[in-house]
Amino acid sequence: MASRQVSIASSVGLHARPAALFVQEATSTGLPVTIAKEGAEPVDARSILAVMALGAKHGETVTLEAQGDGADAALDKLVALLSRDLDAE
Repeated sequence: MASRQVSIASSVGLHARPAALFVQEATSTGLPVTIAKEGAEPVDARSILAVMALGAKHGETVTLEAQGDGADAALDKLVALLSRDLDAE
């Protein structure tokens, strides 16, 4: 299983638009992807409700995990996405 950690760059965290963009990208990988805050259970990164309920705020570090062919490349894309301020774009 591939794993990456990334700090949330969006000023409002993973809420509304940034969460929707992240979920869309996670879904497009075709792989099972999870996201977790430190000390919390991982949630399905392809579920907008689960991602928003996670409550990841600006500056918090989350852990992404994916399994399957292309998992490393998929996580690299997701890390790059979360490393940008999606509210400013």
